[in-house]
Amino acid sequence: MALMMTPVSALQGRDPDPHQQKRKVDSQIDQLREDLHETNASLANAYIALKTTQGKLPGAQAALAQARSAATRAETANAMAAQELEVSQANETKAEDELATTSKQIRESRSEVAQFAAQIYQEQGFGEFDMAMTSTTPQQFADRIALIGTVMDIQGQSMVALATARASQTAQEDHLSALRADSQKAKKKAEAALAAANSARDRATAAKAALDALAAQQATQAATVKAQSEAEKASLAQMQGESARLSKVIKARAAAALKRAKIKAAANARAKAAARARAARAAAREAAAARARAAAAARAAAAAQASRPSRPDAPSRPAPAPPPPAPPPPAGGPLSAPTTEGWVSSEFGMRFHPIDHVWRLHSGRDYAAPCGAPVHAAASGEIIEAGYHSGYGNRVVIDHGVMGGVNLTTTYNHMERLRVTGGHVSRGDVVGYEGSTGTSNGCHIHFEVYEDGTFVDPRNYL
Repeated sequence: MALMMTPVSALQGRDPDPHQQKRKVDSQIDQLREDLHETNASLANAYIALKTTQGKLPGAQAALAQARSAATRAETANAMAAQELEVSQANETKAEDELATTSKQIRESRSEVAQFAAQIYQEQGFGEFDMAMTSTTPQQFADRIALIGTVMDIQGQSMVALATARASQTAQEDHLSALRADSQKAKKKAEAALAAANSARDRATAAKAALDALAAQQATQAATVKAQSEAEKASLAQMQGESARLSKVIKARAAAALKRAKIKAAANARAKAAARARAARAAAREAAAARARAAAAARAAAAAQASRPSRPDAPSRPAPAPPPPAPPPPAGGPLSAPTTEGWVSSEFGMRFHPIDHVWRLHSGRDYAAPCGAPVHAAASGEIIEAGYHSGYGNRVVIDHGVMGGVNLTTTYNHMERLRVTGGHVSRGDVVGYEGSTGTSNGCHIHFEVYEDGTFVDPRNYL
């Protein structure tokens, strides 16, 4: 059998609100339970479990998509944070190199200044002057004076370079401290981004595993539904065979009952005709006698009147009052409901089977009530059968004889246990107790009415 599954989107809808989706699924599952109440409990439970799983799939798919999207965003953020950290570390390294260069320059400048200071100290500050004064020629003097100026410029430049380098060192140290703080922030941000990315990947992996588990569960449940559906079909075939057999029995009994009723009706008609003829003859004789008596009475009255003096006429008597109207016929039909507890959970008529996707006749009226609630005979009659019958479970069949020109038979199915096994029952007698035996997945009575061996709506006779 090719098991047809309702698309998940059709079962759950496309509402983006997961709570609304769940309410829709729960409502549809409740409707499935009602539609499958005449289905084998194992099949009904397996199918409902399958539909429940299918109802969870969109949520799992959405969770996986969200987890993957979050993982992608987290990985992007991680990559950006890592890049920022790399830039910060590169800037920090560059600043450290620049600071090292500046520090080297400072050391070199300090060395030059120290040498200059040492020379001045050694020469008591007059080395260059003495060198100029000891010149022997004007040209030598001029050359030495120029050399002294150059040396002094170089020494001045060294002092300026030293001061500049010291200022740069201070600025670079401050800049390096700021870069190190930025690097520390970038490092913490990168660590957090990496942790978030790992967590997001873990959630995506878990969501994928959950979705895969649901898919595997759906496949297993679908196989279970298929197997249970095959078993249900076999049980249904048995029920149909049992129903056909019982229909033949009822039709034979109905034909015999109707034949007896016709014979009895004919006999009653002949007897009534004979009685009417006898009554007519008796009435004719009585009428003739009455006329003779009336004539004699009239003659006697005339003679008496002639012998008596006249007197005023006596007042006439009032006519008798009409008889009261007959009471109205009792309300309702010839059959009573089989139970006074619970409610009608399903009416007679065609039903679409949500698993097999076929229309079938729901051949009776279902009364849902707690298991153990008493079930009563709908009318007086003779028990044809009482016992366990395939998908019908514990069952009682009662022949009520001819009513209104047709033979009525009632059946009471899925009972927990029986109270009668045969004989005659009166209207209202307890024949058993509500249950869920046979092809059923909840406590109820499947009440059927046969009219001359054919299913009819019980409401026609209730």
